Amino acid sequence: MTLRYPLPDIALAFRALHVPGRPLVLPNAWDPVSAAVVAEAGAPAVATTSAGLAWALGAADGDRLDRDRALDAVARIVDAVPGIPVSADIEGGYAEDAAGVADTVRAVVVAGAVGVNIEDARHQAGGAPLRCVAEQAERIAAARAVADRAGVPLFINARIDTFLRGAGGVEPTLERAAAFLAAGADGIFVPGAVDPETVKALVAGVDGPLNVMVGPGAPSVAELAALGVARISAGAGLAQAAHALVRRAARELLREGTYGALAGGLDYGELNELLTRA
Repeated sequence: MTLRYPLPDIALAFRALHVPGRPLVLPNAWDPVSAAVVAEAGAPAVATTSAGLAWALGAADGDRLDRDRALDAVARIVDAVPGIPVSADIEGGYAEDAAGVADTVRAVVVAGAVGVNIEDARHQAGGAPLRCVAEQAERIAAARAVADRAGVPLFINARIDTFLRGAGGVEPTLERAAAFLAAGADGIFVPGAVDPETVKALVAGVDGPLNVMVGPGAPSVAELAALGVARISAGAGLAQAAHALVRRAARELLREGTYGALAGGLDYGELNELLTRA
């Protein structure tokens, strides 16, 4: 496997950013220019949003995007922020089985990312909302093995969708977290859990860095830091906000014939410069 960047060093730097009480804050990006803007704003790392990335490529979220297209987009994002760690949201691994997940992670490493989010949710109609613990642990172990063989200390962030899917509370989440960490995950991501008491219980019960997803109404970064959270991400929030602005500006232009929503946009030359430097 040929590495495009000095990934072992970048991966170690990314790992070091996960500090309980001093969390890594990730405003998620979905394409090269959003990644460059996030990095320019001061983010020490860039994480992708699978939803935002899928939308940008004309697909719905939920394991509907072709793996090759998704990972080509990840490679372009990596190239837009040279030297900055990039973590790729690979949904369920873009694969039906553990061997397929291994293939995906191999391609992630080739693309130049040093972290992945891999979720336990199922998106097919009918059946259980989550993969069983043993199946998901096998998928995580396959991801760990292929990264280790490549010599890249890939940060595997195991996403647990118990709260998002209404499939259990703190105890089932902790059971899954323990199994996934034992299988080779490095951190645990529990979107949908933002209540301070719940977060506190998860921090206490997870033997690894805890990642939470934030948005309007969630505790502040400072409050989550005080609870011991190690990583905070915005999910598709920035992409949703950007698309809301597009709709607002389009409606104003088409219905009112005015341009107020365009005020405060980033300068053309500044955006060009961000990508010229890449």
